[in-house]
Amino acid sequence: MASGRRKILSFSVATILAVTPLFAFAADPAEGEADKQQTQNLPAIVVTAAETRALVDRVLATGSVQAVEDVYVTPLVDGLSIRTLAADVGDRVEADGTLATLNDDALVLQKSQTEASLAKANAALAQIRAQLVEAKANADEAVRVRDRAQRLVRSGSQSQAAVDQAVAAADAALARVNSAEQAIAVSQADIKVAQSQIDDIDLKLARTAVKSPVAGIVSARTAKVGAIASGAAAPLFTVIRDGEIELKADVSEDGILKLAPGQKATVTLAGGAATLTGTIRLIEPTLDPQSRLGRVYIRFDEPGKARAGMFASAEIVVEEKQGIVLPLSAVTTAGGKTVARKVENGVVTLVPVETGIQDGQVIEIVSGLAAGDEVVAKAGAYVRDGDRVNPVHAVQASATK
Repeated sequence: MASGRRKILSFSVATILAVTPLFAFAADPAEGEADKQQTQNLPAIVVTAAETRALVDRVLATGSVQAVEDVYVTPLVDGLSIRTLAADVGDRVEADGTLATLNDDALVLQKSQTEASLAKANAALAQIRAQLVEAKANADEAVRVRDRAQRLVRSGSQSQAAVDQAVAAADAALARVNSAEQAIAVSQADIKVAQSQIDDIDLKLARTAVKSPVAGIVSARTAKVGAIASGAAAPLFTVIRDGEIELKADVSEDGILKLAPGQKATVTLAGGAATLTGTIRLIEPTLDPQSRLGRVYIRFDEPGKARAGMFASAEIVVEEKQGIVLPLSAVTTAGGKTVARKVENGVVTLVPVETGIQDGQVIEIVSGLAAGDEVVAKAGAYVRDGDRVNPVHAVQASATK
């Protein structure tokens, strides 16, 4: 009997031990289903993680290509017709190179006339000098006669009337000497005037060759053979000094404060025809009062790849750095502060952040978040501080779609 009771007891214990795991196994699925149902009832919100990446702070500008310096070539002699042309648009010219010549026939004739006047003045001077020699000789003789007459009148050998005549004759002879000397001075002045006129004509003759004051490329030409050249009219030629061109671009008022001469820029011509590199040469100190735009001048490293008058856009690199970034859509403003909706353990928390560089569709987070922190991808989503959500990563959301 005792043996039979032991068998029954061992069977009961074994049966209990075998049944207990079955009950436990049956309870777990029910609890998991409840949790799963609760999670599914929460709103599914797409989240994204803050990550570290390279950032480039860029300033964009648009404008037109123009010459760094246009040099106007005008005639230095007015009223002469253009005889020949030696340069055309697109030609490269050297400094002091002849671009056109003017008709110098009238100047040559004028010089011949002035040279004749100069020769006449020289001849008149020679004649007056001869007269001066004669006048001095006569004056010397008249002075001797006067002196002798004055000695004789004191001794009673000469009448006073004869003395008076001798004195008058001497005075007249001296006056003729003085007159001849004055005539020589006038004649010398006439010679100087004639010589200066010849020099002036020579200068005009030299200027009948219209020359470029600088080396460069001819960008415009209004000169035509036979036309009368005038300094008051449009310039005969326009030369781009040294062929240098640059982009004259407009920049927003917040962007221009980041710029400085010497910064590098990448310039893209209209239609993507070419991409050039350049450097900021000049930044205007004032903004346009109407458009509120500033102006920056970017000189090209290879100006031969562009043409003046082209439209272009520029990307100026201000700073390059590593930083924590979020998509622009993940950042918004609330209560006058910049915030992001951080998601941690399924709970949304409103976190103030400080932003920095905006690079395309991402923005730098200077403070407030760390790399790896997850935030609501679209800050405009209707969730509040403290809400529980079902976070769905951006990659998973894309795969579901």
